[in-house]
Amino acid sequence: MAVHQHTNPKAGFHLPSLRRNRTASAPDSDLTAHSGTDTARAYAFASARVLMGFVFLWAFLDKTFGFGYATRSGKAWIDGASPTKGFLGSVAAGPMESTFHSWAGAGWADWLFMLGLLGIGLALTAGVALRPTALAGTVMMALMWMAEWPPARHLSDGSPSMSTNPFADYHLVYAVLMVVLAVVCAGDALGLGRLWARLPVVRDHQWLR
Repeated sequence: MAVHQHTNPKAGFHLPSLRRNRTASAPDSDLTAHSGTDTARAYAFASARVLMGFVFLWAFLDKTFGFGYATRSGKAWIDGASPTKGFLGSVAAGPMESTFHSWAGAGWADWLFMLGLLGIGLALTAGVALRPTALAGTVMMALMWMAEWPPARHLSDGSPSMSTNPFADYHLVYAVLMVVLAVVCAGDALGLGRLWARLPVVRDHQWLR
């Protein structure tokens, strides 16, 4: 039995195709183990993708409708409240503190933020457009990282920042994970990645993959 792996760099994780080959010497047990490892890896990345998508989708839904978790009932976007005013208005450290204050509650900021949450969440959950999603998600996470400014030991009023890590907070972890999911084509398993890749516009513009 010989293993003939797909060598197309545009493809994600695929089960190896098996062909009879009298000259091959690889034991069937090795082929089974290799196939099982590839399958487990593909589903592990797919699971991480779906969970990450739910993180963004839930943030969008809670801020839009006010389910009583991070956003209280009556304080949601549909109630006329701003999804950015509270967060950006409370920025108290970092070189962009005054800039974020000027953005807080602005209509364009609210729409960009909410559409970003929705678009990233849907793309990750469906497993499509992971490359542009990784780019957009990284930009969003970078801005949120700067808003919280983990390197600061003290806030602008002199109180302790209570930062748990001066660099690697969850925003950085999310950004790196989105890039990894795009690199390994994590939408091919438990998602619509394969169908998305067959669309003519995606075939012609691989950055949409």
